[in-house]
Amino acid sequence: MRFFAVAALALLCAAGAQAAEKPTRFWNLTAKTVSDLRLSPAGAGAFGENQCLNDKDREVDHDERLVVKGVDSGVYDLKIGYQDGRVCLARNVTVEKGQVFSVEDKDLDCKK
Repeated sequence: MRFFAVAALALLCAAGAQAAEKPTRFWNLTAKTVSDLRLSPAGAGAFGENQCLNDKDREVDHDERLVVKGVDSGVYDLKIGYQDGRVCLARNVTVEKGQVFSVEDKDLDCKK
């Protein structure tokens, strides 16, 4: 009986460690392909590196997910650039490490 309790505990610990290793991902639910995605802590205006460079073709198509690196859990503003030169902001997006966060067209404030 003791063996089963130890084995169950080991499985739970392994599952927790595996969940912690999941990458944080951006899910593009906008209508167009994103070519530039930068994050800044909400309100700071200090946008980081282009996360699209993490993708093999350096773009995130509609309904595609992109691994986001170097970002902790928190609330962020996203600067999103499109191939046609349009740049949009999505403000106060909650990002949780190891989870998927998404942006839709209705979340964007755009200018060209």
